[in-house]
Amino acid sequence: MYEGGQVKDAAYLAFDRVSKRFGDVPVVSETTLAIARNSFTIFLGPSGCGKTTLMRMVGGLDSPSAGVIRLDGEVITKPDRRRGMVFQSYSSFPWLTVEGNIAFGMRYRDDLSDEQRAARVDHYLKLIGMTDFRKSYPNRISGGMRQRVAIARTLAAGSDVLLMDEPFGALDALTRERLQLELRQIQRVEEKTVIFVTHDVEEAVFLADRIILFSARPARVLHDIDVEAVLGPSRTLEVRESEAFFRLRNKVLHMIRNETGDHG
Repeated sequence: MYEGGQVKDAAYLAFDRVSKRFGDVPVVSETTLAIARNSFTIFLGPSGCGKTTLMRMVGGLDSPSAGVIRLDGEVITKPDRRRGMVFQSYSSFPWLTVEGNIAFGMRYRDDLSDEQRAARVDHYLKLIGMTDFRKSYPNRISGGMRQRVAIARTLAAGSDVLLMDEPFGALDALTRERLQLELRQIQRVEEKTVIFVTHDVEEAVFLADRIILFSARPARVLHDIDVEAVLGPSRTLEVRESEAFFRLRNKVLHMIRNETGDHG
């Protein structure tokens, strides 16, 4: 049950009493969550609280100290192409062109013919609006474009779940805003499940269907907020200027300030 009162079928990605310690240091407290297929979920919390560690466990890059995480009923034990990650740093390969970077995401796709690979590259170039830059190298395009390429490479790999760790954190405000809009559109068109980690409240409220707000380390769930119930399923720049958006943003800010003790 979300705080907004809306019930959703959320059994696709399930956290069952998951916790994590690094040595004697607790990083994630026992966490039980269920995330719906094709939803856009934000993990929001103070810097260093453990939300990225929780996302890395979804990706199979870290293992829980206790509990299990299941994707579509199957326990996650290691990385696989169903779960793709996009990081804050620009993760393009400098020796490959834009189309080469996207194609690289399919390097383990034995189920695709050369023609199918080429068609997927064309599809994702169009999806991210970079057909004219297909022969360009990463050092010749902007940071925002490089992040688009990283997203397209992950999609081309066939990932059902996109795990995004502050992917727009290093971008200027206008580029960040534009990519937020594009990401929402891509997620809807491609019908992907997104987990997006950020400590930026405004970004979280604008992007999310649902916000999971975590405490300071060790991370524990403080609030489970149904953003879609307040702002609706579509996001536009007009939504960002709405009274409902400002009210929800201020409410979430207040929740975080109560947790961190930062009252200005």
